[in-house]
Amino acid sequence: MAVYEFSGITVASGKSISGVRDAENVKVLRSALRKEGVLLTNATEEAEAKEKKAGGFNLKELLQRPNTSDIAIMTRQLATLVRAKIPLYEALAALTEQIEKEQLRRALTNVRDQVREGISFADALREHPKIFSDMYVNMIRAGEASGTLEAVLTRLTEFIEKQAKLKGKVTSAMAYPILMFLIATILISVLMVSVVPKVTSMFASMGKALPWYTSLLITVSNFAANFWWLVILAIIGGTIAFRRWQAKPEGRMKWDNIVLRLPLYGGLVRMVSISRFARTLATLLSAGVALLPAMQIVRDVLGNAALEKVIDDASGSIREGQSIAEPLKASGVFPPVVTHMIAIGEKSGQLEEMLENISEAYDSEVDNKVQMLTSLLEPLIIVVMGGMVAFIAVSILFPLIQMSDFVE
Repeated sequence: MAVYEFSGITVASGKSISGVRDAENVKVLRSALRKEGVLLTNATEEAEAKEKKAGGFNLKELLQRPNTSDIAIMTRQLATLVRAKIPLYEALAALTEQIEKEQLRRALTNVRDQVREGISFADALREHPKIFSDMYVNMIRAGEASGTLEAVLTRLTEFIEKQAKLKGKVTSAMAYPILMFLIATILISVLMVSVVPKVTSMFASMGKALPWYTSLLITVSNFAANFWWLVILAIIGGTIAFRRWQAKPEGRMKWDNIVLRLPLYGGLVRMVSISRFARTLATLLSAGVALLPAMQIVRDVLGNAALEKVIDDASGSIREGQSIAEPLKASGVFPPVVTHMIAIGEKSGQLEEMLENISEAYDSEVDNKVQMLTSLLEPLIIVVMGGMVAFIAVSILFPLIQMSDFVE
């Protein structure tokens, strides 16, 4: 008999409840709790729960974690089944049988069981925040309330696929320059630690002054060979200190402001955020989510503290009766063309369409910006790497030439 840590909802009061209970399996546990007036929402074996709390690394669980593509496929299949007038519980049951990722299958099984017990689809999804985002849950809630769940699921699928496509473009475009940088770093490190000390050791017996650049190379090489561990510790310590500083609200705000001001990269981050803002808000509004809750959800998906503050300020202004465009324009972060299109959309009653147009335009801009950035980074990395190798070669060859002249 296994020991389970469980959480649930009491039928009488609707309050959350949690505890530990012995049971042969989850099915038996659910039945026992149901007799006590508790609807089971989550159950984890105590050993597994302790491992998670201790931060144990589980490679199998990591590999089974659902990605954006898995969620998009599942949502599209569910939309197809709902469109075919199949009851939601049966549609979820059919999906559960064909999902390969273990985490997603467990989550969907739990959602299916809760839907069967009378809990709304959105509330059941909310129990799995690591898989289903707030935006996903709120759109499902709006679709359930308005009776347009099929349309909402279809729109959610399109949104997730477009977001995944945009992220994939940026990631794939940056992969090659990053790989080149890593290879260059490893190559230079091997030269400085292994090759240079062996070649420059003969200079000690020359008995004459070396050029400043050769002396500098020898100093750097000796430091890298003798204190490489100190360099690694400094990098690790600096990374930890930076992450802790960035985790604080004031640190994150300062860093995100710096990122937005960076040449080239800052503009790319701004474009991606604006595209995400426009597409997410358009998707939520078209699904029937109210403006202020939609703005809060949009704020949480931007991923930049400086832009999040702009949305917070805009939400406060909207609450006081202003339009969306006015506070966004006053922030100075959103380009004038974006705020102008939003203002036109508000006046014409076509805000969702305008936001979609903004998103499509900025997706194209992101493509162009990424291509330009990668076209600049690749030759820049080659030039820097070539310059460092040339410096090493010159620093070694010139003293060798001087030695040969001295011998003659």
